[in-house]
Amino acid sequence: MSNADIIAAHYAASDGGDLAGMLAPLGPETTWTEAAGFPYAGTYTGPEEVRDNVFGAIAKDWDGYTFTLGDLLDAGDTVIGLGTYRGKHRETGRSFTARVAHVWKFDGGKVASFEQIVDSVPVVDAMGNR
Repeated sequence: MSNADIIAAHYAASDGGDLAGMLAPLGPETTWTEAAGFPYAGTYTGPEEVRDNVFGAIAKDWDGYTFTLGDLLDAGDTVIGLGTYRGKHRETGRSFTARVAHVWKFDGGKVASFEQIVDSVPVVDAMGNR
């Protein structure tokens, strides 16, 4: 399985609401960075921290939060997913759409890091935090 195939499987799991499948490519040393300015900003290490601080928080705050993959770019040990986030905030009832890039880096066939690059303004606005 290529690095791009591993990330394609992550996104397929996301489409199916399969959190375990989404976390499967992450090892205990994998770092996951949510962008500064994003509501869940920070760097988390390992699947448990990502589950709790990213996906758990999103599930608590949003209805219908999705990532739609537009392009998956295979650059060997770097894989980039370009797409769109959408969701409706539970408290405010406001919806948003935001473009995003995910940069996945591999080391020895394993995910070493994930970095989110996103237009955070629509997300923050939907939360009523601006």
